[in-house]
Amino acid sequence: MNPALLEGLSMGLLLSALVGPVFFTLIQSSLSQGFRYAAILAFGILVSDSIYVIITFSGVKLLADLSYFELVLGYVGGLILIGFGISSLMKKRVLRPNSGGMNISRFKKRSAFIKGFSINGINPFVLLFWISIASIVQMKDTFGTTEVWLYYLGILGTVFSIDILKAFIAKQLSHLVTPKMMGWLNKAVGLIMIGFGVRMLILTYLN
Repeated sequence: MNPALLEGLSMGLLLSALVGPVFFTLIQSSLSQGFRYAAILAFGILVSDSIYVIITFSGVKLLADLSYFELVLGYVGGLILIGFGISSLMKKRVLRPNSGGMNISRFKKRSAFIKGFSINGINPFVLLFWISIASIVQMKDTFGTTEVWLYYLGILGTVFSIDILKAFIAKQLSHLVTPKMMGWLNKAVGLIMIGFGVRMLILTYLN
């Protein structure tokens, strides 16, 4: 398998493990509106992420030739990842998703795309995450155009596939989604994020 694609798949798995508003929106939508509704919602999330990919990668690439930009990019990207990790470690225990019909049950299926697009698009942390990813890509000297596309394709494809899987098995596994389990998952993901951030800072310092 292409190394760039494999690395993208790995980062996609890490992003998919993050527990936040999108996770519980998918779970609640699948429980109250059904799998088809949740799948359309996941597609809205995918489109939102794709737009962020284009914006952040294009912006970073335009500035890449500026003096010391790569150095600044490395430190900023590393600090963002560490910030994500610390935020995940400090996140308070969350409640089990409600299996009943909350306000979301009043939305029609055609609103699923807009809901998924919006809940992901208005989250500033999503933009910060994609900025950090664009920073990582820009610092990959071995990445050509093909490798960049494969890297992003690996991330987006993995996240979308796992979102669909989450929606599909939500009803079967909803009783296992306990606050304690989510707390441990947040801590594990936080430590991994911090590791990625520290590694990025070290590589930037050594370059």
